[in-house]
Amino acid sequence: MTIINNALSGALAAQIALSASSQNVANLQTKGYTRQAALLTAVGPDASGKSPGNGVQVSSLLRFSDNYKNQAMWRAASEQGVYSQSQPYLTQLESVMGDASASLSAGIDDFFKALNAVAGDQGSTPLRGQVLTAAGLLSERFNGLNNVFNAQLASVRQQRSALVDSANAQIATIARLNQQIVETQAGGVSASSLIDTRDQAIDELASKMALEVSDNPDGSRDVSLKTGQALVLGSVYGTLKAAATADSPQEFSLSIAGTTFVLDANRMGGQLGGLAQYETNTLLPLQQDIATLAEEIAKRVNDQLADGYTAPGVKGTALFVYTPGSGSDMLKVVTGFKAEDLAFSGDGNPGDTGNLQKLVAIKSQPVTLPGIGTVLLGDADSQLLGKLAVDSKLNKAALKTTETMRTQSLDDWASTSGVNEDEEAVKLVEFQRMYQANMRVISVANALFDSTLAMMG
Repeated sequence: MTIINNALSGALAAQIALSASSQNVANLQTKGYTRQAALLTAVGPDASGKSPGNGVQVSSLLRFSDNYKNQAMWRAASEQGVYSQSQPYLTQLESVMGDASASLSAGIDDFFKALNAVAGDQGSTPLRGQVLTAAGLLSERFNGLNNVFNAQLASVRQQRSALVDSANAQIATIARLNQQIVETQAGGVSASSLIDTRDQAIDELASKMALEVSDNPDGSRDVSLKTGQALVLGSVYGTLKAAATADSPQEFSLSIAGTTFVLDANRMGGQLGGLAQYETNTLLPLQQDIATLAEEIAKRVNDQLADGYTAPGVKGTALFVYTPGSGSDMLKVVTGFKAEDLAFSGDGNPGDTGNLQKLVAIKSQPVTLPGIGTVLLGDADSQLLGKLAVDSKLNKAALKTTETMRTQSLDDWASTSGVNEDEEAVKLVEFQRMYQANMRVISVANALFDSTLAMMG
């Protein structure tokens, strides 16, 4: 009977719809899960012209996904990644360079204060000893800060290597899921869970580098860098490599389908791009500025001491040794240098302080640093710290903005794809009633059938 077939189709459709809602509720807290729903369509009447229809069918399972919102979410992940990785390093440098007990400004001030103190008693051995002590402490501050730079540089490169390994795993996962999705959909089976897993992998990859994602008719997705190089083409995927060389400390390459591309790390976006920009634009230039400042202090103090005299006819010798590119001993006091070796006299007479006054004046001399230009030597560290503070503040502001954008994009995605507990509760009640109503129709149909048989019997 048509009435039984109609009711049966309605009961079966309600069961499928209830199953979809139950799946949604079960995954209420599952990260990246996209809600589903049964699409019900009426089955048309037969050719008799007297049939109102032949019930209902589930034409498909809908997956509530908006590609525009997915793309916005992935872009936000990439933008946030650019600024999130460099901020801890900036904060650490600010703390170290701004610490009064370790700052270069304090060390430079103490050294020239010790020189000033000798002016009142040029022959005082204790006062001369204080100059040597201040020179040693100043060297330690330069070396300590340079060690921080080197430690950060090693950390950045180790972190970059770990990110590349993780990115390669996600790239391979996306390609594998592409193949599984194509095969699953070709068999007429829902691939929603596989698509969710693939979108999660793309989202995680997007935090590491800026991506372009495009859909293919077979259900697969191609993924490429913003600069155009393909990472995933269907089930074919590439491999990233980060290899530091003498000429390029952060060289990236991408190999896919037998072709290798050299990548510009600063243009990659995401966490990898952020690390590259921090290393290139902040860390290495700042390290070079500090090294230049150390070299200038050593050269000017040494040259000035060489112009003075420790005794009649006895020229002065170098106080500092500067070693470029070194860590723990970039700047140090010459081994065996004694207090009486300080050439403070300008003409060799014991009471003369002509050369000492010139040494003190070095602090007020201009010095040119690559990162900030020409400043007074005594103000150089403060200027560098000020520039670092501005860079850190700008990065924090950009990070806060991108975090807000990421949160908004996630909320926007959830408004379409996320599971709403209240909405699913309403659906459960509605489809339960639909099922019960159709079962009642079947019961009525059976009663009518039994009555008809009784009448004919």
